[in-house]
Amino acid sequence: MKKFALALATTAMMALPISAYAEDSSDPIVIPIHNWSSQIVMSHVVGQIFESMGNAVEFVTTDSQAVYESVRLGDVTLELEVWEGAFGASFRAALEKGGLHDAGDHNAVTREDWWYPMWTKDACPGLPSWEALNDCAALFKTAETGDKGRYLDGPVDWLKHGKERVEALGMDFVVVNAGSAAALWAEIGAAEKDKRPVVVFNWTPNFAEAVWPGEFVEFPEWVEGCDKDPSVGVNPDALYDCGNPAKGYLKKAAWDGMKDKWPAAYAVLGKVSFTNPQIAEMAKLVDIDEMEPEEAAAEWLEANKDVWMAWTQ
Repeated sequence: MKKFALALATTAMMALPISAYAEDSSDPIVIPIHNWSSQIVMSHVVGQIFESMGNAVEFVTTDSQAVYESVRLGDVTLELEVWEGAFGASFRAALEKGGLHDAGDHNAVTREDWWYPMWTKDACPGLPSWEALNDCAALFKTAETGDKGRYLDGPVDWLKHGKERVEALGMDFVVVNAGSAAALWAEIGAAEKDKRPVVVFNWTPNFAEAVWPGEFVEFPEWVEGCDKDPSVGVNPDALYDCGNPAKGYLKKAAWDGMKDKWPAAYAVLGKVSFTNPQIAEMAKLVDIDEMEPEEAAAEWLEANKDVWMAWTQ
């Protein structure tokens, strides 16, 4: 790792004029870490790029919803994965208060919603319709859920509102929250052994789409306001009576003071843009290849010099 960091720093120093570094503060750029692999690896990728430019970097574990308030206040410097479906509301609320701003989109297009592996469709051929899924609810029942089907949602702090959706659409499902992303993968892996029907929270981009072919459940189409105004959507008396955006954004956010305190790093942040395959590869290095996040970041940087070096020039 040390040898790689030195090589990375040398390469980047050759790509950028030395004057670009002199303006940046010696204070550490604080990068938040959450609880899913792509965000952790991406944070270390960008952190290692900043370090190669001569910046100090500090990583802190931060709640994935509360982080926008932390960015707004300058307690952390940036956020690299603002998913529209999961964190759009928290991001917008912080924007309205002021102190942080939209630092640009990634090329990646996101989707986050109920998902099933293809063997589940064999047992419930009406899928991906949510009504068909509900008609097949008995296929998903467990001792924990009684006569109702079991849906494994993401961790509680991801605020996916699975329970609210079940109530709004009158579904015969019980929502159970996974403790981590790893628990979601374990659920799919366990179901794969005997092709047991299973429905879980999933998202793209991540490595899972390459390992387990599957589909997202098609709920009533997302309409702006269905999470705020009961009159919007198919149920006039409830919120969250729709799916998540099918083509969501993946943004970056930055503390307003970053551009003045670390102008060179901020310029690079504005150019950082990852694609769906690149993000999936980052997650794979940890979730499949079982690398530590720091090692995965170094591996990715070594293999993708043509991508990131262009950002530093």
